[in-house]
Amino acid sequence: MNEDAQELQRDEAELEGRSDGEAEAERRASHLGFVAHEIRNPLSTALWTAELLGRMDAAERAGARGEKLAGMCLRSLQRVRHLVEDHLLSERLDAGPYPVRLTVVTLVDAVVAAEGRRASAERPIELALPPEVSVLADRALLDRLLDALLDAAGQGASGVRVSATAADGEVRLMVRGAAADPKAIEDPLKGAASDTRGRALALPAARRVATRLGGRLEARDGAWTLVLPEALHDRADEG
Repeated sequence: MNEDAQELQRDEAELEGRSDGEAEAERRASHLGFVAHEIRNPLSTALWTAELLGRMDAAERAGARGEKLAGMCLRSLQRVRHLVEDHLLSERLDAGPYPVRLTVVTLVDAVVAAEGRRASAERPIELALPPEVSVLADRALLDRLLDALLDAAGQGASGVRVSATAADGEVRLMVRGAAADPKAIEDPLKGAASDTRGRALALPAARRVATRLGGRLEARDGAWTLVLPEALHDRADEG
């Protein structure tokens, strides 16, 4: 290859790299635009309902209208809380090394605990988990991940079923309920559908958590599949 051809190849590679970088920057800006929009809307609702409540006298606040406004304010603040927590977790995981404390976690215990954190009105989940299967994970991060999966699977579903298998040093957890959409674990971009409960960023954060724990999260055959390192006896002894 002559010198001119080599220089042209270098220029093309540099241009291609720049284009990829620009595309990633645009995608990042679009995602942050979505996040800002999702937070701004419920925050605005919380502010104006709080302002209205502040203008009411005690009798009116204690009445039906005051109760309605208080409920709207609370739901809006809860939505903001979910969005901010999930966004900040994703940002911390993306920023670089994230401190984790890997411990042996019995899978059935973690899932049962996650079920207990669900709203009382939600249907109980069906468990098909071998009692002896354990994973190596940071318990706090694993809890966030399981909460997101059970919440997503329970939306509009008649029931949720959680099963698991272990082989070759990995544990494969399957969560079935509402059909799992692969796009739901990707970062939503500006113009994507809102989630009125504030959970639009929960699954993208869960995807990052799975990766940080040495595993992966994917949608397969309509179910959520979470793969994590198995806590084998020899590895557990080392910890």
